[in-house]
Amino acid sequence: MKKNTFENQSTEQLHNNLKAIKIILGALILVFSLLMIITIFGMLTKEDNSVYLPLFIVALSGSAMIPLQLNSMKKIKSEIASREV
Repeated sequence: MKKNTFENQSTEQLHNNLKAIKIILGALILVFSLLMIITIFGMLTKEDNSVYLPLFIVALSGSAMIPLQLNSMKKIKSEIASREV
C-alpha cells in the first residue's frame, strides 16, 4: 500500500486537486450551513419536529467531512511547499 499518494503526482495535478477540494469544501459548507439554518428555524417555529430533527442530525454528521477535506488540503499544500524548496 502506498504511503503518500501526493508524492506520486505532478505539481500540476496537486494544484488541480487543491482547486477541486476548495470548490468541494465551499459547496459542503454552504449546503450544510443552509440545512442547519433551515432545520433550526423549523424546530423553533413548528410544533411537529419529526422532520427537522433527523435533518439536523444529517447536517451534523455530514459536516464531519469538512475537517477531513481541510486535512487533505493541508497535506497537499505541504507537498507543494516541499517541492518548491
